[in-house]
Amino acid sequence: MFLRSIELQATALPDVYPFTVPAIATLESLEFTAPVTIFVGENGCGKSSLLEAIACGMQCPAVGATDVARDPLLAPARALAKKLKFVRSTSPKLRLFFRAEDAIGFTRALQSNLNELEELEAAYDRELTGYGRDLAKGTVRGQRNALEARYGENPDARSHGEWFVNLIQQRVHGKGLYLLDEPETPLSPIHQLSLLSIMLEAVDGGAQFIIATHSPILMACPGATLYNLDGMTINNVDWEDVEHVQIMRAFLKDPDAYLRHL
Repeated sequence: MFLRSIELQATALPDVYPFTVPAIATLESLEFTAPVTIFVGENGCGKSSLLEAIACGMQCPAVGATDVARDPLLAPARALAKKLKFVRSTSPKLRLFFRAEDAIGFTRALQSNLNELEELEAAYDRELTGYGRDLAKGTVRGQRNALEARYGENPDARSHGEWFVNLIQQRVHGKGLYLLDEPETPLSPIHQLSLLSIMLEAVDGGAQFIIATHSPILMACPGATLYNLDGMTINNVDWEDVEHVQIMRAFLKDPDAYLRHL
């Protein structure tokens, strides 16, 4: 494991969010002993806050968003990260922090870059002549072709879920530390299985994942450690005992039993 454990160092914590979240306020240490660690629990239990603090503490680049060191929305996470001790076995060369909403920002930035390169090539064609024009146009076209080969000619032509899966495929390259915050948000069940397949292939290549999710499909990742952040402390939990799994299973077995009470 690149990240072996985290430890909360402060004895007197500030009386502000996220230190007021019970699971964080009572945190002493948390070990990461499996290639995939999954935080589960209801909204507000602290799973995303803890994941964000890990991203800040490990200086993981964010996809399609402001850098974690400057993102104003991550100020509480940075405050928590300063109180945490990060026990590493080694520092991963590849690190990534990915939130579902970042896919939209990344898509816009990529499309803007493609458009700018196209306009720049057209400008060179108008304003330059001879070998210099060919060299300049070739350089710009090469940059555009490289982006299109990696992400597609028109990112907006794909559905949100298809683009999300493709983006993960392009950014997850085996041996690295990958933090995913509720990645199931734009994904259908089939695409959640695709994401799970990408994760397992990356794990075989030496990757470590820490994920916050509501998805029973992702929670079922073979060999994953599940930590439940509901309640006063963080506890290890089996997949069958996760409340999300139990509710989904019961609902699918008898939807009317739930719907008639709405």
